[in-house]
Amino acid sequence: MSHTVDIPQELKDSIRKFRFTRRAVNAALVVKINKQKLIMEEVERFDNISLEDLAEELPESSPRYVVLSYNLVHGDGRTSSPLVLINWAPACETSLLTLHASALLDFQSTVDISKVLEVRDGAEGLTKSVLEAKLLS
Repeated sequence: MSHTVDIPQELKDSIRKFRFTRRAVNAALVVKINKQKLIMEEVERFDNISLEDLAEELPESSPRYVVLSYNLVHGDGRTSSPLVLINWAPACETSLLTLHASALLDFQSTVDISKVLEVRDGAEGLTKSVLEAKLLS
């Protein structure tokens, strides 16, 4: 299979460690594509971050992949920490969005997360109600 963008082994290891860490709070791993090298790079990792703060930390004009461990409280009081992949794709340079879109399925396969939330309208699109609707669907 041909890959547009390479996912280095150190990023795969970091994702694996992130996936298998138990948490009772929201945590996020932010990844970007280095356009010059055509590789994915970990940008930042957040522990105990609200969705609003996460949305503020993400760039307004550059796409990112966010692996989010979300502390979900169910209607019956149970809590879980499902993983969701946020495809942060605000309006920006067309070639960068195309590159980002072409690598999404490969990245999704690597992180092994079935729930993907598309966010194209910035912080307004990353809200608790939108995320929980996606997770509970």
